[in-house]
Amino acid sequence: MAAELSPIDKAKFVAAKRAVEYVEDGMRLGLGTGSTAAWMVRCLGELVREEGLRVTGVPTSSRTAELARQCGIRVVSLDEAKWLDLTIDGADEFDHQLNLIKGGGGALLQEKIVATASDQMIVIADAAKEVTQLGNFPLPIEVVPFGWQTTKALVEETLVSLDVLGRQATLRMNGDAPFITDEGNYIVDLHLGRIGNARQLALVINQIPGVVENGLFVDICDIVVIGHGDGRVETRDINQGTVEEDRIEFAPTDNVFADFGE
Repeated sequence: MAAELSPIDKAKFVAAKRAVEYVEDGMRLGLGTGSTAAWMVRCLGELVREEGLRVTGVPTSSRTAELARQCGIRVVSLDEAKWLDLTIDGADEFDHQLNLIKGGGGALLQEKIVATASDQMIVIADAAKEVTQLGNFPLPIEVVPFGWQTTKALVEETLVSLDVLGRQATLRMNGDAPFITDEGNYIVDLHLGRIGNARQLALVINQIPGVVENGLFVDICDIVVIGHGDGRVETRDINQGTVEEDRIEFAPTDNVFADFGE
């Protein structure tokens, strides 16, 4: 149970537990991808099973869709839902303006489409994901397989004129083969070290032919819920300008920690 969790998993769990408190009956929800988002899906599934919460989920990846169904959450496509009330997702990095780097799990394209089709986005993260400046975590960009080496070279050439520290770009691999996204594309990771102007970088990179989308989420996140290993939770609302702190006791049921075959 909770006592067996590592401090980092406890932090992810309490952030997820706090975030699902924003969910209301009848909502259409974007369901994020990644280890922290998986805790959220489990917590949401518990509310569906134990309290009869009625929600419709739009997953941001095939693995999130599978987990959501196993947890008893009704799953539909974004085309079916059309518009969402709320998206809850994790992040690889976030700064004080709630700008994000996402895509460590390779689902950045669907994650960004779903997040921007939502009235509100909540990010859940452990405290280690907060940075003073984005860029230490490699920035993923999704590229079409055709001519990907040319696209990569154009990206590296473009980075020379941008406010970044490094310019190395590497193709993400899955064993001996390129990693393939749910949309059939490749991921190129940019090792930038520091991103001086996230908004400019996002706009410029997306103009390069062959680039489908980048992992910079600028002016998309509304609330970040930061979990700590001792149960403390900090909630920052950038629109309201508020910061709230509380603590969540570790009293999860067996259902939350059930093995869903991940």
